[in-house]
Amino acid sequence: MKVLKFGGTSVGSATRMKEVASLICDGDQKIVVLSAMSGTTNTLVEIADYLYKKNPVSANEVINKMEQKYAAVVDELYSKDETKVEANNILKVHFDLLRKFTQNNVFLLFDEKIILAQGELISTAMVNLYLQEIGIKSVLLPALDFMRIDKNNEPDLAYIRTNINKSLSVLPSDTEIYITQGYICRNAYNEIDNLQRGGSDYTASLIGAAVKASEKFLSPVNSIRTSVSPTLTIYGFFTSVINCFNRSCFGFVLSTVKTFKSAKSSILKVFTIESSFHYI
Repeated sequence: MKVLKFGGTSVGSATRMKEVASLICDGDQKIVVLSAMSGTTNTLVEIADYLYKKNPVSANEVINKMEQKYAAVVDELYSKDETKVEANNILKVHFDLLRKFTQNNVFLLFDEKIILAQGELISTAMVNLYLQEIGIKSVLLPALDFMRIDKNNEPDLAYIRTNINKSLSVLPSDTEIYITQGYICRNAYNEIDNLQRGGSDYTASLIGAAVKASEKFLSPVNSIRTSVSPTLTIYGFFTSVINCFNRSCFGFVLSTVKTFKSAKSSILKVFTIESSFHYI
């Protein structure tokens, strides 16, 4: 099983989503982790800020603009009218939920976490629906069914390992692509929570360890591709990805770190990982 992760820029438009589909549809079974569309999480944070300030009018204005943006993506992404109807129905569920928060007098951190989860839930639903439209055997693998943090806000590795494999076991065995959400999770109290900024990279790493993936691809923010071991290929690193490898619970042995400038003048840190994985 391979694990691939694509960030917000990679799924930031209908064209980009189609490009991702062309990359992942190679006949090999894989889990694909997706972030929210580029700019979506920032927009959701803006909505939450207005709600904290008890400004539902401005929150609704932002929600309406966001909905229009997604409607345009739906129109471009899908070719069949029935698929567009289904996609718009999915969007309606999520945007109706966002609008419900503007009707409440009290807005809590718990509510904010639900709002912030909507970006990944929408992007994965859209990409999964596109894959099905073009004839790929794709299913959603809901991260909220298996991704959990403990009371110390660290990943509950035993829970993740048990429940992702349980989720996979009940899905069709001939599935080619399992689409799941990065970033979002549940906490020790079963509330919707998240792994904070850069969480999608962390999600992919945790899933790879849980399913003992043969390869992991943390996908393209820039075009640099660096092979760092027989079992791990990394595409242009973020600082957040680097932080993922620094977390002790990840379970890999870090042997060396190299730093150099990429063609786009950003600093790229390359981790050389021992070729055998060390699971906790």
